[in-house]
Amino acid sequence: MRRRALLEPRWRPASPVVKREYVETFLDPDAMTGTGRLEAFSDGVLAIVITIMVLEMKVPHEPSAEALRPLVPVLLSYVLSFVYVGIYWNNHHHLLRATERVSGGMLWANLHLLFWLSLVPFVTGWMGENGFAPVPTALYGVVLLAAALAYWVLVRAILREEPSDSVLAAAVGRDLKGTVSPVIYVVAIGLAFVCPWAACALYVAVALLWLVPDRRIERALAADGNAA
Repeated sequence: MRRRALLEPRWRPASPVVKREYVETFLDPDAMTGTGRLEAFSDGVLAIVITIMVLEMKVPHEPSAEALRPLVPVLLSYVLSFVYVGIYWNNHHHLLRATERVSGGMLWANLHLLFWLSLVPFVTGWMGENGFAPVPTALYGVVLLAAALAYWVLVRAILREEPSDSVLAAAVGRDLKGTVSPVIYVVAIGLAFVCPWAACALYVAVALLWLVPDRRIERALAADGNAA
């Protein structure tokens, strides 16, 4: 009896009802492949990215406005990166709202995107601390370009798992902004070695291009809900 007790799980549902719900949850294919866990994990990573960027901003030791002047490039780079992370969070949220199932390929594509976004605090701090010098400014663009391509890969990985007539497929259509943005990043990376401030202006232009949320998915979801 002692050996049998050791082999049995220590946790048991408090009632048959709880036990039935517990088993059904883990046997339900929709619960196993839903997007909730993926979205929660991604939200946590993006929150940590923003937190790290904030912690990189050093507090001046002198209580004067003059002490803030060296921090202006750091603050500007932080604001730009904060906007970019917010844009990815916003569009990522809308993307997963229109996604019904999660596959292994989608998980790796999402991790690929999070990898590049996790480098944003590093390039943000390096660019800001060095006053938008050419090499850090160019590397900042490289990370933005890689993140944009990773987001494109994620969208295509999701579309491969969705029916051809799905809400997401109808919403994405011709992604003009997604096509133009990488081209601007490539130009900005080259321009960073000639005029870093012009490269930063292009980074700001892309951010402004995406600042207004892409409402195609919202409209498609609303139309699908009305049709249902």
